[in-house]
Amino acid sequence: MDADPTTTDDVTRTIAAIGPRLRALRLGRGLTLDALAAATGISVSTLSRLETGHRRPTLDLLIPLARAHRVALDHLIAAPATGDPRVHLRPHRRDVGSVLVPLTQYPGRVRVFKQVLAPREPGLVSHAGYEWLYVLAGELRLLVGDRAFTLHPGEAAEFDTAEPHWFGPAGSEVVEILHLHGPHGDQAVLRTGTAPG
Repeated sequence: MDADPTTTDDVTRTIAAIGPRLRALRLGRGLTLDALAAATGISVSTLSRLETGHRRPTLDLLIPLARAHRVALDHLIAAPATGDPRVHLRPHRRDVGSVLVPLTQYPGRVRVFKQVLAPREPGLVSHAGYEWLYVLAGELRLLVGDRAFTLHPGEAAEFDTAEPHWFGPAGSEVVEILHLHGPHGDQAVLRTGTAPG
């Protein structure tokens, strides 16, 4: 029995889309091929050929890549665009090595971002609003007024942005965070300081 040509075309398109998706994911995280090779044990030449479509993606290559990027395997092997219910996010590059991915688009309400922050010099700022930070990977240094905090994966902090503040990597490696910002009064449940008596 011959294969359904429609199914064959879908599989071909899905496989062809994996390379560009791998490249976009790597660039979105600010990683070089060398850094990804070191994290996965896959050679730079193999990674390059995967991204350009000159190497067929196999599970033994995709599984370590999914682990290195901390995404589900499904994220690398996406369904065809038709009927795809996922939202395709558009990352924005900021400083060298830093990426901002808006997860919501509701001006005037709480906005949510995923951020990859590269090392940079602290510089306190203040503005109206309220912020909530959750560390996904790496260590985050948070300055609020004259107080300093170090947050690890799974830890969160929130603060009034009218108080001078800054946050970034605690060391020489990038840090990945979820960052919520909303109008004053939209508060979560954690505070960086001692609760008022």
